[in-house]
Amino acid sequence: MSLIIKKVKDNILLTFVILTYLFLLIFMPDKGIIALNNSLYYVKEMIIIMPVILLLTSLIEGWVPKKTIENALGEGSGVKGYIFSFLLGSFSAGPIYAAFPVCKMLIKKGASIANIVIILSAWAVIKIPMLANESKFLGPKFMVIRWSLTTISIIIMAIITSRFVKKEELPKEDIIEKEDAILIIEEDFCIGCGLCTRIASEDFILENKKAKVNKNILISQESEKIKLAIYKCPAKAIKYK
Repeated sequence: MSLIIKKVKDNILLTFVILTYLFLLIFMPDKGIIALNNSLYYVKEMIIIMPVILLLTSLIEGWVPKKTIENALGEGSGVKGYIFSFLLGSFSAGPIYAAFPVCKMLIKKGASIANIVIILSAWAVIKIPMLANESKFLGPKFMVIRWSLTTISIIIMAIITSRFVKKEELPKEDIIEKEDAILIIEEDFCIGCGLCTRIASEDFILENKKAKVNKNILISQESEKIKLAIYKCPAKAIKYK
């Protein structure tokens, strides 16, 4: 029961959405069915798109050195970082929700808050194919003015956001950079599936139907097997702390 309460507290928004659907289906079934069908459409779209995005993100995370991301998009990247971020968001394909795992990975690799805001904003409202269609239907003058004002607004939002939001305030498991962070398994979340012990048998063991780390492992000592075990864990119970 305590685990269920903790899950609800950690997913307040999702719980609220589920309760809203239940309310609609019980008291306004017609509207509830329409809302549910619309949601299922987007879920199907996500099932098709997100695996590709996650694969791409994993490849970038594994192959692109952290120093490269820091130089291009980090705190000291300056105007160069703004330009790279703007181009990355403008030329990216797919719906905006596909940008979130990409940005999460970039933050872990050292990208600044300001550049993440620019990537997300450009991804959402500035796309090269969209600009061509906008010019066709609304005219080049409209497109240029709208694009210019939007770009200025994005830069301003990025600067303001970076002043108020710091990396330390983001979920810690997403931005852990300390070299002395230790690998742990949160026992309350572990479901005892044993997947981690099969992937990295030298690092994980099963005791009383719960997985445990069998030795002290620092984040700087992370192997590819440990990284895969963290990624594959269905309960997301493996993390550094």
